[in-house]
Amino acid sequence: MSEILSSLRSLMASHSPPLDALVVPSEDYHQSEYVSARDKRREFVSGFTGSAGLALITKNEARLWTDGRYFLQAIQQLSDEWTLMRMGEDPLVEVWMSDNLSEEANIGVDPWCVSVDTANRWGKAFAKKSQNLISTTTDLVDEVWKSRPPPEMNPVVVHPLEFAGRSVSEKLTDLRAKLKQESARGLVIAALDEVAWLYNIRGTDVAYCPVVHAFAIVTTDSAFLYVDKKKVSNEASEYFKGLGVEVKEYTDVISDVALLASEQLFSSFSSKSEATTKDMEIDSDQTDRLWVDPASCCYALYSKLDAEKVLLQPSPLSLPKALKNPVELEGLKKAHVRDGAAVVQYLVWLDQQMQELYGASGYFMEAEANKKKPTSETSKLTEVTVSDKLESLRAAKEHFRGLSFPTISSVGSNAAIIHYSPEPEACAEMDPDKIYLCDSGAQYLDGTTDITRTVHFGKPSAHEKDCYTAVLKGHVALGNARFPKGTNGYTLDILARAPLWKYGLDYRHGTGHGVGSYLFVHEGPHQVSFRPSARNVPLQATMTVTDEPGYYEDGNFGIRLENVLVVNDADTDFNFGDKGYLQFEHITWAPYQVKLIDLKQLTREEIDWLNTYHLQCKDILAPFMNKTEMEWLKKATEPVSVSV
Repeated sequence: MSEILSSLRSLMASHSPPLDALVVPSEDYHQSEYVSARDKRREFVSGFTGSAGLALITKNEARLWTDGRYFLQAIQQLSDEWTLMRMGEDPLVEVWMSDNLSEEANIGVDPWCVSVDTANRWGKAFAKKSQNLISTTTDLVDEVWKSRPPPEMNPVVVHPLEFAGRSVSEKLTDLRAKLKQESARGLVIAALDEVAWLYNIRGTDVAYCPVVHAFAIVTTDSAFLYVDKKKVSNEASEYFKGLGVEVKEYTDVISDVALLASEQLFSSFSSKSEATTKDMEIDSDQTDRLWVDPASCCYALYSKLDAEKVLLQPSPLSLPKALKNPVELEGLKKAHVRDGAAVVQYLVWLDQQMQELYGASGYFMEAEANKKKPTSETSKLTEVTVSDKLESLRAAKEHFRGLSFPTISSVGSNAAIIHYSPEPEACAEMDPDKIYLCDSGAQYLDGTTDITRTVHFGKPSAHEKDCYTAVLKGHVALGNARFPKGTNGYTLDILARAPLWKYGLDYRHGTGHGVGSYLFVHEGPHQVSFRPSARNVPLQATMTVTDEPGYYEDGNFGIRLENVLVVNDADTDFNFGDKGYLQFEHITWAPYQVKLIDLKQLTREEIDWLNTYHLQCKDILAPFMNKTEMEWLKKATEPVSVSV
């Protein structure tokens, strides 16, 4: 790391103008959460592998900002040259820079890797001391990164209508209606999942995310896709031609955005009639704006536009993508059934292995292990080898296309690292006397999954049971909520935390995120969270959202339970204010470990819910189970009562 920082500081000094600081964001040119190997610049300079964070390098300091999911991981991964800045506890990066860098300081950043929102926010903070945000002409990290991976060359794949549920022409018609409604003549689309969703295409350019590196521009009469043309097969080319979408090189986007700004961007497919042209001229004053999502569009593209003629507001594609159509909903439910079957088959296998190899009392019995150890290195179970087994079980299911994120397979104290990612050479061995947390998911052609279960194959402590029970009570409370239309996730977040708050406990992450339809596992624009941004978008029928409270005790254990929910209309006895009401439907299927629950702490309603859910689990997953697995599942879903 010393050599990397030294090389970057030399480039900062020789830059014109010289830079007092360099910001290295986590994001790529599309402001993605998960990025390809060649775009992991922040990881390269800092050694921190979490999906969220920002590195700041000054002449004599190196600081890394990240959120509560990654505090423990960052402490472990950062060298002594780095200082960890805890988001939510320490000053914001722009506040720190404004306060600690000199007047008129030059702060460099690659304008392709920073959003319009972020650049504008920093600019306002820097004005106080006349500091300058400098767009570097090249990414300085790329100049230092001699072994940077090459660009991904994976084909664009057409996503069949049988899975997409809506045609591209329908989506374009709706989008253009929104442009007209907002008096905008065009939209620049940078978010990879929005490009994929709009044009019904998928790819494998980013691990765990079925997207292709591409931009799009849609105007009132034309549509463009910017992608490396070597990724476009003859079949895909014909597909786009049939849609009237012009395919251009990925690198053409910046010049075309400039042409768009000057009204000189034309498609070979668009053919306006004289009447249409005349209508557009009449409305030219009202339709001179270009729509840009400030959260997903990079500053490099925005800088080519006339700021006075830009409509800066959330993308008109974000909400329609989140509102699943009937085909997508049906696909998601089917995908979660197959996925739940794989998770149960995994738990059956793991239970057997833990008993045979480690002398564990097992999933059902509550006793300490007899300290038996595997007879050889090859038979030893680690966090990685067991997660590989889970992946193989998923891979055998219909429509499987890969994992939806790196599996969080974590034992004991590692489970307290919220987004822990085990590495083969350094991961922990399975331990029958410690909690095991597994947060995992998959990509299927008909849906994306995300599920977390926490189990113990030995004798859990009373404290571990108390914590698990509190997490379960919050999980059930949120999943059973009924609420008026217009309610946002910020309001609902407290339901999942209240049982933990009763004991003075909490967790440092949001409670729920949207889930894509064979797209990103983390999907907006809605969320269930304590963060103010969760107020922005109310929950609506046909949205998906996770329900995942947790508790993490540094150095000891972590607990999280997660199901994917679908938001549905609720049939209530009354309808106060004529608002209409909503409720959740669970679509994730896997049992909760009863021996980790202190049943005496559950209410009658909670016990009834648990028994009903377990009965559904058994019935829904039965067709996928063999005899041994079915016997295990029946035992795992037996009805419980307070007298047990």
